[in-house]
Amino acid sequence: MKLRSKITSKYQITIPKEIRESLKLSMEDVIEWSVDEKGIRIDAANKPFLKYEGFLNKGSTDIKSDIKKAWTERSKRYK
Repeated sequence: MKLRSKITSKYQITIPKEIRESLKLSMEDVIEWSVDEKGIRIDAANKPFLKYEGFLNKGSTDIKSDIKKAWTERSKRYK
């Protein structure tokens, strides 16, 4: 996906809607810029939970079963 933003006279840009939505950005959020030999990278800086994306094992789609399994696992730690 290639999107464009124009730099204003005050060096400001508008983040395209598609990017704001994909990064779940809202007003007052902070973005982080990094530059390397490949180009420019922009990340949502104040959304630390995003670094854990894909970290959790999603388990089954049966919520009651998942909760019971979690309780069982937790109770084993305290025996």
